Amino acid sequence: MTSIGGAAAVSRTTRSAAEQSIDGGPLHVRVYPGPVSVGGWLRSRFDGVRENWPPAFRDALSAVEDALEQVLAYAHERSRLEGLEARVERGRLVRFPLSAAPLSSEAVMPTLETTLEVFHDRLRARNVLTGSACHLLLCWAPSNFRVGYGGTLAPNAIVGADIDGTSGDASTVANVGATEVWDSRPVTRNMAIHETLHTFLPADIVGSVGDSRCAHDLGTAVRTDENTLRVSPMATAYAGPDEIGGGTRWHGRGCVDHDAFHRHDGYEGVEHWTYTTELSEATLEAVTRTLERLSRREPLD
Repeated sequence: MTSIGGAAAVSRTTRSAAEQSIDGGPLHVRVYPGPVSVGGWLRSRFDGVRENWPPAFRDALSAVEDALEQVLAYAHERSRLEGLEARVERGRLVRFPLSAAPLSSEAVMPTLETTLEVFHDRLRARNVLTGSACHLLLCWAPSNFRVGYGGTLAPNAIVGADIDGTSGDASTVANVGATEVWDSRPVTRNMAIHETLHTFLPADIVGSVGDSRCAHDLGTAVRTDENTLRVSPMATAYAGPDEIGGGTRWHGRGCVDHDAFHRHDGYEGVEHWTYTTELSEATLEAVTRTLERLSRREPLD
């Protein structure tokens, strides 16, 4: 249990290995490992193989935990969300059953939509949907361009959103295999945060904080010297040019407008890309507003 906070309050982030439905506060994230290939285990020298938690998965989970601590520290320093705790848990291994794939190609290389549907079905079967949780699947699929770096899709994209009779739980995927093989551990950490926070960033709240309704524009890309750009989580995979090797190996497929970023110093002449898990002030404010709305039990769109 880690205590954090500012002058106004003390918050706590609790990590648990339990997998039970918990009727608690709105800041609840459960992280699930997916199967790792033999090649993936060789990369980690089989560290964590018995628990199915390789170092990259563990670092991704820790990065998510740190991001939630940042949000609560920001809120409590402003006398907001006082008393709220964040709950981060390890879930059990989630396998992709061949019977769930409608086509043979889907069994080998499922789309993001299929992956999310199967993941949410597994959560429902395990009876772990709480109505206010984010469920993050860490998958190892470095060659699956259909999943890309990961993502989330409606109707289970936003925590607390009741769309077409959904539970209010959100499910999202971070393709750790892709970031580890094609990029780096800092990108792995940032994309795990990125995909988690997407579920706490409805478009109307994003638009009330920034210059657009696109959550990626809450991010920052800051020059630390004339040829180095430091990228925050929500801008990761979106801060560079739309081309191979534009920061991350692959460019994100979602919305983006560098002119609308919380801060973007431009990428002309940039030779080095670095990544920070520190959230931008715009991201912190937007997530805080979402949590305030959830705390008041107001529906999200």
